[in-house]
Amino acid sequence: MDPIKLLIVVIFGAIVWSFGSAAYYLTRKGGDSRKFARALTWRIALSVGLFILLYVLYRNGLIKPYQVYAPK
Repeated sequence: MDPIKLLIVVIFGAIVWSFGSAAYYLTRKGGDSRKFARALTWRIALSVGLFILLYVLYRNGLIKPYQVYAPK
């Protein structure tokens, strides 16, 4: 697998993991609101970081969007 694709998948996995941990802290009885807020903060930071990474990779020509060619 291409290292860039692997990095994107790992970051996306970390976003999903952070969201899951926030959901866990939200549903736990007597849950710690600081842990919940920290998990959501990590999720937002990772999401923004992934967006910036994708933009930089696209602008440098390292990734290209999928193009559908319609028949003429």
